[in-house]
Amino acid sequence: MTGQNATSQDTQTQESQAVQSDRPERELYLDAAASDAVPASVIDAMTPFLTEGYGNPSSVHASGKTAARALDAARASFATDLGAHAGDVIFTSGGTEADNLAVKGIALAQIRRERETRAAAASASTPTRASTPIPASASQHSPAHRILISAVEHPAVAQSAQWLHDFFDFEVVRIPVDAQAHIDLDALSREARRGATLACIMMANNEVGTIEPVSRAVRICHDAAVPVHVDAVQAAGTIPVDFRGLDADTLAVSGHKFGAPKGLGALLTRSRVAIEPIVSGGGQERGLRSGTPNVAGAIALAVALHEACAGIEERDAHLAASRDALIKAICEAVPGATLTGDPVNRLPGHASFTFPNVNGEALLVDLDARGIEVSSGSACAIGRHEAPGTLLAMGLSETEAKSALRFSFREPLHHTDIRRIAQALRASMTALHAM
Repeated sequence: MTGQNATSQDTQTQESQAVQSDRPERELYLDAAASDAVPASVIDAMTPFLTEGYGNPSSVHASGKTAARALDAARASFATDLGAHAGDVIFTSGGTEADNLAVKGIALAQIRRERETRAAAASASTPTRASTPIPASASQHSPAHRILISAVEHPAVAQSAQWLHDFFDFEVVRIPVDAQAHIDLDALSREARRGATLACIMMANNEVGTIEPVSRAVRICHDAAVPVHVDAVQAAGTIPVDFRGLDADTLAVSGHKFGAPKGLGALLTRSRVAIEPIVSGGGQERGLRSGTPNVAGAIALAVALHEACAGIEERDAHLAASRDALIKAICEAVPGATLTGDPVNRLPGHASFTFPNVNGEALLVDLDARGIEVSSGSACAIGRHEAPGTLLAMGLSETEAKSALRFSFREPLHHTDIRRIAQALRASMTALHAM
């Protein structure tokens, strides 16, 4: 090789390395609490029921029966992984629909019972003189027309409760939380003893990752004869969920949090609680959720959940180790960064912070430009530039709440990724403070 050729090759190598160094590093996706990828195994499992076994499971012909058997198998598998019975599972379009069905459906069922009771009493009575009936809207509400919700519930629950207030005059009672977002069980007990149609408590908070004392809350409410709806959207597939062991009355799940496609979810229900359907039609899903069942979607849900639950304890230990290493690195890289939520009893792949003298949305955008994808709060509220309600309920000021960022992941982070995140945060903070 001549010296000229060697020099030419060296130059080309240096130029190639320079080009490669100018390329941005791979994106780090740290927003799994909002949504996650669908594994190839889930796609492979559901695809045949989109292209071959596409029969309607309500049909009586062979294709319909094949689809029905697949739907039943998916329901049974899904139930088993959540500590439920197959008959407990109502497939829905996601967590939001499941929450709506539970909150509105249980309240509307109570209204129906009361109306039927009044009608029966009226027909059984034999008045001695004519009387003018009192319109239902003007009649005195039962003291139990109350919905108890924690102050940090997801909008799917909170807005469903508000809908009941707006259209049926239900009282919505918000149970306070402490500085780490734990529900105040004493306050819950006091309100439950006053009577309520339903109490709603999330299992794990989507914004700060705190795992709530749901088992104790359920016992408190049941001691007062108040049924309980649990929003387990952030918990299912991330931490163990045992529906029957928990003894909740209903429980909502969303598939895209654990590897199923978006638009898939379920409501687990116990037969002891009456629910009025909010979608009318052919009476599928035990008459509670009409519409042709999404067989491929149900299979995707079952397979994704089963894979998420396999070895969950070991995976959670690795996730928690990554989470704690990330928390340590961020607090060292950014003086004044403050962890939000319970520092110990929190979701294993979830770390959330407030940052000094910076706007969370601006910090999110700057980090995104550096290849770090995070969230500044609930994905359902992004774009409205509102302070996260959970942080306000925890006692933070609006300015503090608006500085929040959430880092969430479903696979352990490599130490080089943790170092990169911390360095990017430090650089972003420096750049924003210099503006």
